Amino acid sequence: EVQVVESGGGSVQPGGSLRLSCVASGFSFSPNAMQWVRRAPGKGLEWVSCIAPGGRWTDYQDSVQGRVTISRDDANHTVYLQMNSLKSEDTALYYCATGFRPGGNWVPPGQGTQVTVSS
Repeated sequence: EVQVVESGGGSVQPGGSLRLSCVASGFSFSPNAMQWVRRAPGKGLEWVSCIAPGGRWTDYQDSVQGRVTISRDDANHTVYLQMNSLKSEDTALYYCATGFRPGGNWVPPGQGTQVTVSS
């Protein structure tokens, strides 16, 4: 059973930074792509970023490109999301999961971590 535990969220002012972490278990981590997906208040799920096995390449949603960096530590089954220059529109519950993109009827495997950007 795939299990993930997200952490690192919090409340920051615009322009601030946060580093989200996701520890995964229950599956073979290193051969899998990993992704971050978010849900803003009152909105649907929005894909944020993904990282290929071995970190060979990464991809980002246009709205976070240049402000966000995804990385992975295969030895510790952990994927990270470094978020800089945060904006109010980044406020959301952030989830991590396996794969490159969330498919139809996607259900977050974990509880997520809340990011709130507000002055």
